[in-house]
Amino acid sequence: MIELLNTLYVTTQGAYLRLDHDTVKVEVEGEKRLQMPLQHVGRIVVFGNVGLSPFLMHRAGEEGRLIAMLNEHGRFKCCVTGPTSGNVLLRHAQHKAAMDSQKSLEIARAFIAGKIENSRRNVLRAAREADSAESEAKLRSAALSLAESLRSLPNMTTLDEARGVEGQAAHVYFGVFDDMIRVDDESFVFDVRQRRPPRNPVNALLSFLYALVLVDCTAAVESIGLDPQVGFLHGLRPGKPAGALDLMEEFRALLADRVAFSLINRRQVTGKDFEERPGGAVRMSDDARKTLLIEYQRRKQEELTHPILDRRIPLGIAPHVQAQLLARYLRGDTEAYLPFTPK
Repeated sequence: MIELLNTLYVTTQGAYLRLDHDTVKVEVEGEKRLQMPLQHVGRIVVFGNVGLSPFLMHRAGEEGRLIAMLNEHGRFKCCVTGPTSGNVLLRHAQHKAAMDSQKSLEIARAFIAGKIENSRRNVLRAAREADSAESEAKLRSAALSLAESLRSLPNMTTLDEARGVEGQAAHVYFGVFDDMIRVDDESFVFDVRQRRPPRNPVNALLSFLYALVLVDCTAAVESIGLDPQVGFLHGLRPGKPAGALDLMEEFRALLADRVAFSLINRRQVTGKDFEERPGGAVRMSDDARKTLLIEYQRRKQEELTHPILDRRIPLGIAPHVQAQLLARYLRGDTEAYLPFTPK
């Protein structure tokens, strides 16, 4: 069984990470701020102006510990990984499936189904907790629409049709996103999903969280030996981790959106934690970013029942399990790939 190791997040600008025997040390201006045994670190994620020693990077690569580099605002830039793992025949099967329009459609529909179902559960959860009959009715109507999208998905015979269902479902989901935010704070009014750049606090939270989920899904795909650049739902494009983005769809609502709702509705972040930068982009404060990372790690440690394994696993391990299940399908060991929709 995969062990859920720690992710070391470093946000302090000017920090430097180095390896001292089997210990990772974080220093700022030559002063030690943190140390952690390397064996307890699953991956390292650094934000902005953070340096790493060559020896630490070499060791991480040798032992399969992914290092992800994001900019100061949480936008994914690159990953540092070791030699490609896994059987080359698995990647060959993945590339072959990506060239097969029917098989690509089947896999893409599974990813979309997982995304829609997990989004629908967020909506139903919010409906149960709604503070007004009007809001509850709006949320339950959206949940019914998402259920209809799920029912229509198997009838889609082309990838474009399946993507159309996904797009419509996303429109419905984000149309009630504001109703899932229960605090009365103008700072957290949500009207539309904006990415580059995020122009309000809710979008800033989502963009940052989605970047973290992408790092975890990239690590999962890499660890199994799949090619993170080759996907089925997302089109091929140089520099685009289409395979990792495919897997990420199942976990947006479960990981990122749930953490965002928790941070806002529990008032762990407030409007004062965000500031507008020149050009309209909204940026989180350092304290808010640290709070987010703690909550994200806590969410990954929550145990949910896997629908295929029929046992409880930490949510942070689920992307690895799904990557393994996808690999089994691509090898021909199973008849279908089923998404992660926990019980």
